[in-house]
Amino acid sequence: MGKCILLCSTLDWLRLPEFRAHRLRSRKSAISPNVSHLPSIAVLPYRCLLHRFLPRRNPFHPARRPNLKSTLRNPRTALTIAAATLLTAALPVLAQGKWDVTKIIHIGGEGAWDYVAVDPATHRVFVTRTTHTQAIEGATGKVLGDIPGQLRSHGTAIVPSVNRGFITDGGGSGAIVVFDLTTYATLGKIATMPDSDGIIYDRAMNLVLAVSGDGARLMTLRPNIDPVNGKLDPPIDLGGSPEFLAADNDGKVYVNLADKDLVAVVDLKARKIIARWPVAPGGRPTGMAIDARRHLLFIGCRNPQKLIVMSTTDGKIVAALPIGAGVDATTTDGVQAFASCGDGSLIVAQEKAGKWQVEQVVKTPDGARTMGLDPSTHTIYLPTAEIEAPAPGQKRPRPKPDTFMMVKVTQTTR
Repeated sequence: MGKCILLCSTLDWLRLPEFRAHRLRSRKSAISPNVSHLPSIAVLPYRCLLHRFLPRRNPFHPARRPNLKSTLRNPRTALTIAAATLLTAALPVLAQGKWDVTKIIHIGGEGAWDYVAVDPATHRVFVTRTTHTQAIEGATGKVLGDIPGQLRSHGTAIVPSVNRGFITDGGGSGAIVVFDLTTYATLGKIATMPDSDGIIYDRAMNLVLAVSGDGARLMTLRPNIDPVNGKLDPPIDLGGSPEFLAADNDGKVYVNLADKDLVAVVDLKARKIIARWPVAPGGRPTGMAIDARRHLLFIGCRNPQKLIVMSTTDGKIVAALPIGAGVDATTTDGVQAFASCGDGSLIVAQEKAGKWQVEQVVKTPDGARTMGLDPSTHTIYLPTAEIEAPAPGQKRPRPKPDTFMMVKVTQTTR
């Protein structure tokens, strides 16, 4: 139904007087049509239906604008406008569907896993594997490259503008490994701090941002840094143990302080903390994602287990939703928010009628606690493996050797 509506709207759009006039101007000027002059896609259902069925009474026609109240007295006109309104309101609903596990790809190899980074332009998925980091083709699961030489890798940041990737290595005294995005060759290592963990790229500030859990610091560097002799900028004291972070593309970065149950707000230009916001009724915040357009943070909390929706304007808690155990990542596609939990649940949340609610719980394999979203294909990638029960004296279960896999979750229509 949605495809039929789109086709009819497109055909009728081409018949609009504005479009015909635009084509005539384009021919005279011998240039390609500029779509910025075309009618907004938001009003197409109204304008196309009115132009098709009521060309002489079209209130949107530039040469003819009768009183809309008198136009609506015509039953046929009113019915057409009502139908267009209903169709327009229904389009977002038609476009949405349920999320399902659509493919599980066995990859194998040694090592556990941590954060996931996706390059939407190439559909590559970067996954840290303890002592190495893999670049995986999202569609097939083929390992395109393997970057070795880490002690305890955590996360990856991708900066295509300089053709570089950056890996946090939390082992030993800490490092950020710089590698080539084309060849996957290691270009060098930047000395950091112990337990270097979450890492992102802030495009607006042109900074790679990373945190040190044991050092309680936010670390920054330029992506064009000398990978052999370069040094970090002076680290920023966070006053707590950070887990993950998110940038608002306006000079601020938000950092989860897991041991303080707080979010630290850092002004990158002033290089200082300007606010601390509690995550209660959640606690032990780990995963974090941001919707800069809606000024919202999505924070995954382990104890109590909550998905916290927080305003980036003032730290107000907008919603606190129940989630599974062992959350380690959150993300958003601009409409829905997601929280991946180690107990084998992927929480899908959405705002409806001004209130956030859990829309769906997707069953995933156990251990799928981190994820990356490819917005261009609308696919979520979750790494995991078959899990062995912890041996006596062990705190955490261990993955079975050579069982590492990538779980693909996509939206399906039902």
